[in-house]
Amino acid sequence: MVIRNMRASMRYSDPTFSARKRSTGEILRRVGKYLVRYPWLTMGTMLSAILAQLFALSFPKLTQHVIDEVIGNGRGDQLMLFVGLIGGAFFFSAVFNSLRIRINNHLEQNVVFDLRRDVYARLQRLPVSYFDHRSSGDLMTRVIEDVNNVERVLIDGTEQGLVALLSILGAFGLMVYLHPPLALAALAPMPFLIAGAVWYTMTAHSRYRVLREASSAMNALLFDNLQGNRQIKAFGRESHEDSRFADRAENMRQGSLKVMTAWATYSPVMDLLGTLGTVAVIGYGGNMVLNGQMEIGELVGFLLYLNFFYEPIRRLHGLNQLLQAARAAGERVFDILDREPERGSLALPPVADLTRFRGHVIFENVSFGYEPGRTIIGDISLDAPPGTTVALVGPTGAGKSTIINLIPAFYEVTKGRVLIDGTNILDLRLADLRALISVVSQEPFLFNGTVRENILYGSLDAGEEDILRAAQAANCMEFIDNLPEKFETRVGERGVKLSVGQKQRISIARALIKDSPVLILDEATSSVDTATEKLIQEALERLMEGRTSFVIAHRLSTIEKADQILVIQDGRILERGTHQDLLSQNGLYARLTRIQNTRTLEEFAFPPK
Repeated sequence: MVIRNMRASMRYSDPTFSARKRSTGEILRRVGKYLVRYPWLTMGTMLSAILAQLFALSFPKLTQHVIDEVIGNGRGDQLMLFVGLIGGAFFFSAVFNSLRIRINNHLEQNVVFDLRRDVYARLQRLPVSYFDHRSSGDLMTRVIEDVNNVERVLIDGTEQGLVALLSILGAFGLMVYLHPPLALAALAPMPFLIAGAVWYTMTAHSRYRVLREASSAMNALLFDNLQGNRQIKAFGRESHEDSRFADRAENMRQGSLKVMTAWATYSPVMDLLGTLGTVAVIGYGGNMVLNGQMEIGELVGFLLYLNFFYEPIRRLHGLNQLLQAARAAGERVFDILDREPERGSLALPPVADLTRFRGHVIFENVSFGYEPGRTIIGDISLDAPPGTTVALVGPTGAGKSTIINLIPAFYEVTKGRVLIDGTNILDLRLADLRALISVVSQEPFLFNGTVRENILYGSLDAGEEDILRAAQAANCMEFIDNLPEKFETRVGERGVKLSVGQKQRISIARALIKDSPVLILDEATSSVDTATEKLIQEALERLMEGRTSFVIAHRLSTIEKADQILVIQDGRILERGTHQDLLSQNGLYARLTRIQNTRTLEEFAFPPK
């Protein structure tokens, strides 16, 4: 139990869940830029709020007149007139409030759409390395929950804050106009209210930051568990995962309680201090009425204006709570928006004709490291003419996948160059570079759509004949014809309704329909039975025909026909040549080939120590 809690705590405090601290002013300034996109809606909201408040503020003055002039002087003939004026003031205040809410709703949804789309668009353009260090559940929390919290301060804060400020300024101006001494008495608790607001603002951010990170950590675990539910059941770890989730939920509960406890103290104290102003006005004003220095209606009207003054102050305290929550969420949202995107977003000119590329790939003394000063791939040079096949073999962690990930620039080289048909890949837009490359990975990923949609992902504008031809070439029709809705059958999340071999063949069809000159195959025949492997191998041979192919495999049968075989160890090329060349060298590859009958090349090449 102690170990589990330690692991949960370590994961919860992982710095990748956090974001750089930002000031409230920075958050408000950056969020406010989204309002500028909709000037008419913003101005419509403000104008409706101003008109609604003007009509509302007429009520105390009209009430004072009814008490002192109409009732006090027995002017019954004017009573219904002023009753009608009071009713009209409330009516038009409600009309403009309704209009304000309607306009604000449109503004709110537009801003939410823009902000969430901006965050998602930036996520799509961040380098692969960004996702290597972050949980999918954490990123989902930022895009959904944190954007909502930021939006609330933008919309609710702007709208309610504007209405509150208008009410405070208007009411205080009329209070000063009606009776300056009473207005000063009403301000008696203001220093305490300001001090309380400053205290809450200075201390709340840390509480909300912890709460947002606790929510993110819990969602990250939930996402992982939903994705791995079969593994959880297979290993009988339901109780273990219940405990892990309980740890995360407990962190969130504690964080929520800290926020609520502080608010439970702050809000009632602020309300109490606000009532002191009302008490002072009743005492001071009541004495003046008794001494004949003020009319009763004037005091009633002043008290009504006092309510228009203090009620919005209470609302601003609530908005302060909203602001602190939005500040913590905004840090996490803008952490994404401020990340440097892949170089593909830079203003590189598009390639006029991609069909001129034939797939001649060259590595010139290429080195790479995930971190500065730590080289993973060292001094790799290779030449893959168009239409040839390069096979990479080596132990897990030798650097095979890292090498091929440099071709589509999932990671950028730290030294040397990668060329395609004589062009440095750094001089190509990422969209153009990746249009030249198809990837079939060890674990094929299918989207939660139909078979047709997953094949079409390789070329969205492909026709029906193209889909059918790709499916046939990838040996997909053998199982597609048996699916309940053929090409329209939904494959489920990550293709869960299909077997591994079926998913792999769909991913091959997807690569076929893309029809790119460079092909990357990363363990494409692993984890399948012999019969399925044969079907996949036939599909791969059709896919590889006429393309420059880079193949990672441990089974000798999949690589012995390669034009070049590179034996990789510790990020360097240990041996290279064709199958026959390497056999004639009588080196490591040749020795291992002789005992390939019973075990894989990887197992024999690099036996466990």
